[in-house]
Amino acid sequence: MPNDPEFNQSFVEISSARLNTLRIKRLLQITGLTLFGLVLAVAVASGTTKWVLMAGCFALALAALLAYQRRVVAATHILLWAMCLMLSALAFISGGIRDLALLGYPGVLVFAAMLGNSRLFFSLISFMLVFCGLLTYLATAGIVRPVIPAISPAHFVFTGAILLVTGGCVYLLYRDQQCLMQSLQSENHRVKQSQAHIEHLALHDPLTGLPNRVCCQQHFQRLYAECLSGAQRLAVVLLDLDNFKPVNDSLGHAAGDLLLQQLARRLENQLGANDILSRFGGDEFLLLIPGFDSNEALAAKAAALLQQTTAPFFIMQNQIEISGSVGIAITPEHGSEFSEICKHADMAMFQAKADGRNVYRFYHDELNKARIDKFNLLQRMRKALKDNEFELYFQPKLQLSTRQVIGAEALLRWPQADGSMIAPDEFIPLAESSGLIVEIGEWVLQQACLACSRWQQQGYDLTIAVNLSYVQFRDGKLEQQVQQALSAAALPAHALEMELTESLLIGEGDNIARQLAALHQLGIRFSIDDFGTGYSNLGYLRRFNASRLKIDKSFILSLCLSQRDEPLVRAIIQMSKSLGLRTVAEGIEDSATAAQLALMGCDEGQGFYWARPLPEADFLGYVSAELMNETRK
Repeated sequence: MPNDPEFNQSFVEISSARLNTLRIKRLLQITGLTLFGLVLAVAVASGTTKWVLMAGCFALALAALLAYQRRVVAATHILLWAMCLMLSALAFISGGIRDLALLGYPGVLVFAAMLGNSRLFFSLISFMLVFCGLLTYLATAGIVRPVIPAISPAHFVFTGAILLVTGGCVYLLYRDQQCLMQSLQSENHRVKQSQAHIEHLALHDPLTGLPNRVCCQQHFQRLYAECLSGAQRLAVVLLDLDNFKPVNDSLGHAAGDLLLQQLARRLENQLGANDILSRFGGDEFLLLIPGFDSNEALAAKAAALLQQTTAPFFIMQNQIEISGSVGIAITPEHGSEFSEICKHADMAMFQAKADGRNVYRFYHDELNKARIDKFNLLQRMRKALKDNEFELYFQPKLQLSTRQVIGAEALLRWPQADGSMIAPDEFIPLAESSGLIVEIGEWVLQQACLACSRWQQQGYDLTIAVNLSYVQFRDGKLEQQVQQALSAAALPAHALEMELTESLLIGEGDNIARQLAALHQLGIRFSIDDFGTGYSNLGYLRRFNASRLKIDKSFILSLCLSQRDEPLVRAIIQMSKSLGLRTVAEGIEDSATAAQLALMGCDEGQGFYWARPLPEADFLGYVSAELMNETRK
C-alpha cells in the first residue's frame, strides 16, 4: 500500500489537516496570551499609549475570530502585523529607538517563524529594520526629539507583559520541539522494529519459521569458513517429500501447510547444537551439519530424518502417511560453492527417488557424469529431430489364424553415423521427462501416416499402429495433430491405431478420456499395450473405447517353456472375447508359441518369429514375399 497513489494522497491530506489544526491551536494560544499582556498594559497606560494598546487589542481579537473560523493565513497576518505596527507606534510616540516597545520585536519574529511563512517573516524583519533606521535618522537629525519618560510602576508592567508574551511563546515552541523529538524517537523505534521484522521475513520462511534459502546460504558461508579453518567438513542434507502433491490435492493446501509445519518441528528436534535447518523450497528441507564425525554418523542422521518423515501425521481428523528421499553432499570434496553443493545434494536425492524412495543416497561423481550425459544426449536429440536423423522401423502384425500380414507397428529408431543404434530405452524416457517427446511424437505420427498411405497406394491393405506417451496429452493438442497428420497423408482414420499403456490410462484419466473420446469420434482405433503388467483395471477398457488388448511379451516368451503363464494368457484372451476385444500377442519367437496362441483363440501376433522391426523398404519386401507365398499356396 505505501506505493498506492490514493493511499499517499490520503496520508498527505490527513497530515496536512493535523498540521493545520495544530497551527490554529498555537495561533489561538499566542493570541490569547498576547491579549492578556495587552490588557495588563492598557490597565496602567494613559493618553495616546492607551489608545494604541486598545487598537492592538481589537486587532488581536479580530485575529482570534479569524483563527476560530479556521482562516489561518489571514489571522496570522493580522496578528503579526498588528503587533508589529502597535509596537512601532508606541516606540514612535515615546522613547524612539530606545523605547521598551522595541523589545517586543523579537517576540513578533518568533511568532512569524512559528506560525507564518518565509515571506511574512522577511517582510516583518525588513519593516523593523527600516523603521528602526528611520527612528535613528529622525533622532540624529533633530527632526523628532524622543521623550524619555520617568521610571514608574507602569514600566514594570510593560516590561513584564513583553517578557510574559515572548517567554510564553518560546515555551510553546520548546514544547513543540520536545514533542517532535519524542515523536521522531518513537517513529525511529518503530522503523527499527519494522526493519528487523522485514529482515526476519526476508531471511525466514513465513509458514514454518525456519531460515529460508537466502538465510541458509549465509549460514553455509559462515559454517564453511569455520570448518575450513578447523580442518573439518560440512555436510549438506537435502530432504524432499515423496507424494506430497496428493495431500494438497485431496485435503487442500491448508492441510499441506499444517503437515509442513508439523514436520518442521519434528526435524528441529533432530538438530545438533550447531546444525542449521532451513526450508529450501515447497516441500524441500535443507540441513547443514558442520564438523560431523563420519559418513556413518551422517547416514544415521539421514535415517532419523526419514523416520520422522514417515511417522503418521494427524491433520484435520485425517491420518496422513508420507515418505521422503534424502540426498547428501559434503564439502569440500563435493564442492565449495553453495549452488554447487546444493546441486550435488539434489542429484543424490533424485538418485534416492530412482532407487525406490524413502532412502538416502550420498553424492558421487558418477551422478554428475550421468546428468551431463543426459544433458548432452538431450541436445543431440534436439539436433537429430531438427536434422531428420530419426527413422521409423516397422514390425509386421499378422492374423494368427491365416498368418496374413494385416498391419505394422511403427517403432522409432535413432541410427548413428557409425552404423550403431541408440536404444529407444535410453532416449525415450529422457524425451518424456524433458517434454521433447511431444515434438518427436508428432513427427512419428506424421511419418507413420505418410508411410501407411504409401502402402495403400501401392495396393497393400495394411494399418499402422503408433505408440502414445502420456506427455502428448498434456497440452490438449493431440486431436489437432492427428487430424493434420491424417489430412496431410490422405489416410482414412480407421487405418490408424494408437497404442496406450495401462499406466497412461490410470493417470490423469479425465483429461485423457476427453481427448480419446474426440479421437474415437474421428474413427481412430485404440489398443491397450503391455496388458497384464499394470493395474489391469477392466473398467477403463470400455471407458476408453479400446478395440484391442496387446498381451505383454513377458507372458508370451515362456508360454511353451512353463505352464505358469498359460492360465493367465488364456484368461486374458477369454476376457477380451467376452468384452468384444481382439487380442494381440507380442514377443512371439517360435512356431510352437504361435500355434499354441492360435489354438487358445488369440487373434493377432507379432514377434521375431516372423520379423524384427524393419526399415520401410525391407518391410514392404517382407509383405510382398508373404503375399507371394500366399498366392503359391
